[in-house]
Amino acid sequence: MNSFRPFDPNRPLFSHGCSCGEHTSEEDHRAALSNKIDAEKLSADFLEASLVKALFPQENRRRAFLKAVGAAGAMSALAGFLPIDSLQAMAQEGGPIEKPDLKIGFIGITCATPLIMADPLGLYKQQGLNVTLNKTAGWALIRDKMINKEHDASHFLSPMPLAMSMGLGSEPNPMRVAAIQNVNGQAITLALKHKDNRDPKNWKGMKFAVPFDYSMHNFLLRYYVAQAGLDPDKDIQIRVTPPPEMVANLRAGNIDGFLGPDPFNQRAVFDEVGFIHILTRDIWDGHPCCAFGTSEEFIKKNPNTFAALYRAVLNATAMARDPANRPMIAKAICAPNYLNQPETVVMQVLTGKFADGLGNVRNVPDRIDFNPIPWYSMATWMLTQMQRWGYIKGDVNYKDISEKVFLLTDAKKYMSETGLTFADDDKSGHKKFKIMGKEFDASQPGAYLKSFPTFSKG
Repeated sequence: MNSFRPFDPNRPLFSHGCSCGEHTSEEDHRAALSNKIDAEKLSADFLEASLVKALFPQENRRRAFLKAVGAAGAMSALAGFLPIDSLQAMAQEGGPIEKPDLKIGFIGITCATPLIMADPLGLYKQQGLNVTLNKTAGWALIRDKMINKEHDASHFLSPMPLAMSMGLGSEPNPMRVAAIQNVNGQAITLALKHKDNRDPKNWKGMKFAVPFDYSMHNFLLRYYVAQAGLDPDKDIQIRVTPPPEMVANLRAGNIDGFLGPDPFNQRAVFDEVGFIHILTRDIWDGHPCCAFGTSEEFIKKNPNTFAALYRAVLNATAMARDPANRPMIAKAICAPNYLNQPETVVMQVLTGKFADGLGNVRNVPDRIDFNPIPWYSMATWMLTQMQRWGYIKGDVNYKDISEKVFLLTDAKKYMSETGLTFADDDKSGHKKFKIMGKEFDASQPGAYLKSFPTFSKG
């Protein structure tokens, strides 16, 4: 039984033992406050450092600039020839932030790294936003919560806003892709029993998981096996499986493999139930995977809020691009409320130094990268694959849909303020890509589609 204690003016008033009532002791309270201040200072310092590095990519010129203006005066000097003030006040251009309290959905995968890390590093609060990240079980639920307006913005698979805008799998709901969250960052992982079955020509009858129909995972798996001569609709089975359930299904023998997001490819290796057959960067180096987006309606109703949110995500994306930041980011996002994964698993994914489950330690720095540019041609390629595999029936206005859903113009406007540049031949937004050695020209999507052999429907 607890005995009554008389009032002690030196004892904390709250049962948790600190002045705010959230920590077990005042010492823990001070440590948490210190960590918060450190995170906010880190994000501010990063913004300044990234601008200097972008403007002066050559180290000798960068040193000369800092020597001339002094490290403390770098931001003031930059303001002389970059719109730093407008960058910092972008959310206030048309007035106050309309909706400071936001709910953003995400799936606990490394593809969402920028969206997730912006929370513990204070990048949302830096823009005057109070963001609640809602960890969501699967992609169908992500879609439904956006349609029902339970989420203000969301982590998407990059083909999802295209499908939602076109009414594929749901009623038409105009969605917009503001930024690509990650490029590369996926893999085909196989069960250990297939270590000697590495040729996809021999995969007939095998069962594979992908996270959603309208996903790069589904389209890349189909592309990969079709290039080997297999019909993905007849020769293999493709099952939609939420990413957190993929490793368990591999362990149970319900599937032979999956083309899925990390950290689950690496988790299969960590749990000794699978091996990494091929990274998706080796299918299409620089391919988009996940995206950050919201509805057209939200943007129209909350333009200043959207701009502030956009800036927070772009700052996080730029921070994640720097390999030097990856170990710190891995530590920040592996927590239970984010990825809920062992730090070593997340570290292997983000740094690209990883065990492959075949007895090798590989070093692939761009296993995952964070390039936010939503090229129209990326959207066009996704549309060709939706048409190729029967998700879209009839003719498609590739250019109109791609340029309406992918906000490249907005991205260029905001990204240029953080030092990102665009090659002259990319001004159209229809950058060319190579997928397994075959060039994709977005200006000729029909010809590209017809260049593939068709599988018998009999």
